Amino acid sequence: MTSHPFLDLAPLSAAHFASIEDRVAKLLGTSQDVVIMQGEALLPLEGAIRATAGPGTTALNIITGPYGQTFGNWLRDCGATVIDLSVPFHTAVTAAQVRAAFAEHPSIDFVSLVHAEAATGNTNPVGEIGEVVREYGALFYLDAVASVGAEPVVPEAWGVDLCVIGAQKAMGGPAGVSAVSVSERAWARMAANPGAPRRSYLSLLDWKERWVDAGRKVLLHAPAQLEMLALEACLSRIETDGLDAVMSRHARAAAATRAGALALGGGSELGRGLEAGGSPELGGGLEAGRGLAPYVHDAAEAAPVATTLRAPAGVPASELVARALEIDPSLPLAAGGGALAAEMIRVNHYGAHATLAVVLGCLSVLRDVLAERGVPVGSGESVREAAEAAWG
Repeated sequence: MTSHPFLDLAPLSAAHFASIEDRVAKLLGTSQDVVIMQGEALLPLEGAIRATAGPGTTALNIITGPYGQTFGNWLRDCGATVIDLSVPFHTAVTAAQVRAAFAEHPSIDFVSLVHAEAATGNTNPVGEIGEVVREYGALFYLDAVASVGAEPVVPEAWGVDLCVIGAQKAMGGPAGVSAVSVSERAWARMAANPGAPRRSYLSLLDWKERWVDAGRKVLLHAPAQLEMLALEACLSRIETDGLDAVMSRHARAAAATRAGALALGGGSELGRGLEAGGSPELGGGLEAGRGLAPYVHDAAEAAPVATTLRAPAGVPASELVARALEIDPSLPLAAGGGALAAEMIRVNHYGAHATLAVVLGCLSVLRDVLAERGVPVGSGESVREAAEAAWG
């Protein structure tokens, strides 16, 4: 048998596993319990809802993208009464909207929110929303999978009771493991919920009783060895670079992409007016113009992890992306999911792709593809200069 660096590894000890959890807690700036679950982030996202929601739950489910819709489905499946607060995908929810929902529905005792929706390119003001949720005493559940590493994620300071993260986006790590920070209130809610999963791969209570409360001495099952080591390496890289530097790269990549897209064709005059502070009617992104335009109207509501762009009228985004990837398959470009495939282009400038070179490469190829379609575009020099100036 030949040796291989990915095979025949010594077993990952419970102490080693616990030390990685401690480093995740440090990344999140929390003293709450952190559990690393052995699966992609959908595992703790679903597990946390099923552990804390049931027939007696009245949930405010905030929808700013596809994942918010998924959470509502899980909550209903648990028997919860669900009040959906939906906003157009080109914008963010506000604390005032959340407060109004509580005023209209005083029985709300659970709030679910996605911090950053990589699928739609928006990000939500979690700290401000957390203040409202605390005021009303509801349990606060947050999906921070796309935001962690790209912008601040501090669940305990924000009053978040369940904060789920994954390493595969801005952290630049593996997809096969994920983590959730859990407050004492959330643990108590699970313990009181007769429908909370037990003796199940979805069960957070199993981890609480057999791992956390037992002193983290014996693991529940064999850990995902390679993924745990990859997560440890990912944390080491962030610690070496500095979290602030990692977040700065993502913010600069987003700013450069947005500026370059406007220089590329500027979208419509409406698009330019929005960048100057205009206020459009609610809709699905900037009005389609002759070139690309930022899908999220307000730059302050655009997520640093990925930038979404609206394709020109009559030019399917999925076709533009397919052609761009024919030219350069290495580019982190994708069309929007589902119905958004016709109008949305995603520039996934996260992790190793949060660099000026990658942003410029995406903009350059998109410019070429648009020109092939006969769409008027700005000069390559103007696009590059705009992106470089925004990068700083």
